[in-house]
Amino acid sequence: MNDAKFNKFLVFINSLIPLAFLLWDWFFNQLGANPIEFFLRTTGILTLIFIFITLAVTPLRQIFGWNQLIKLRRMLGLYAFFYGVIHLVTYSIFDKSLDVSAIVSDIWQRPFIAVGMTALVLMIPLAVTSTNGMIKRLGGKNWARLHKLIYVIAILGLIHYFWIQKSDYFYPILFAIILAVLLGHRVYKIMEKPKVQRQKA
Repeated sequence: MNDAKFNKFLVFINSLIPLAFLLWDWFFNQLGANPIEFFLRTTGILTLIFIFITLAVTPLRQIFGWNQLIKLRRMLGLYAFFYGVIHLVTYSIFDKSLDVSAIVSDIWQRPFIAVGMTALVLMIPLAVTSTNGMIKRLGGKNWARLHKLIYVIAILGLIHYFWIQKSDYFYPILFAIILAVLLGHRVYKIMEKPKVQRQKA
């Protein structure tokens, strides 16, 4: 097994560990007084974490020259979608018992749910177009433009997280700082390009 395949294997296994712990605690009734809410909150946070890790690939590659990370970005993004789907399934089935009218009413009356739903819906085209075949079909530039939706998704996910907090905002603020750094790096790189081009000219 070469280094790239081994790294992918490590990411694949380690990305499932949080779910394994959740299922273990659920099986042994260790999720607290409200296990559905705990499972829902945890999978939501995991979705956000994997979105942020995916966004961190480009800055880490550019700053430290860790070019191998680019081969892991697609898998990390798919895990973000995976945990997002689990988050939605937990909400729809275990919290709302697949009551469509109750879900629609919830979305209408509680805007933070509408924001979260929007973020997850926007993740669908990114997941669907994550294969090499879709990249060729769309063309590299179109594919890259489409996948810039991850910035919108990250912001919506963060808003969703802020909105569900009732008192303790430490972690949402921490997430906001991390996202500001990740997006700020990209803005800096965009602004730096004309300067580099002028120097070369």
